[in-house]
Amino acid sequence: MSEMQDYQSSLGDPSSRKFETFSYLPAMSADQIRKQVEYIVRKGWNPAIEHTEPENAFDHYWYMWKLPMFGETNIDTILAEAEACHKAHPNNHVRLIGFDNYAQSKGAEMVVFRGKAV
Repeated sequence: MSEMQDYQSSLGDPSSRKFETFSYLPAMSADQIRKQVEYIVRKGWNPAIEHTEPENAFDHYWYMWKLPMFGETNIDTILAEAEACHKAHPNNHVRLIGFDNYAQSKGAEMVVFRGKAV
């Protein structure tokens, strides 16, 4: 049996915080993020972009970037919106969400840009 790894994460250190499954892995490349967007589209989920300040990521709601992209299937459009959000809010975390309208829940959620902790 392999040993469990302890991830050094602390509420007092915003730069160490983990947000979801992918945050425990090395940062995703642009190609890997693109594949996740393709998966969201393939599943028929509605993409949405959210952002927040790193220090507020755990105890505040995240701000929605525009409206969810209901029915959007163009991967480049979705990625362009994530990039536009990051450009408009360079110090914020930006996450991509895939809403599953049948289960009425998030089917996927991942931080695609990490902001700088203050």
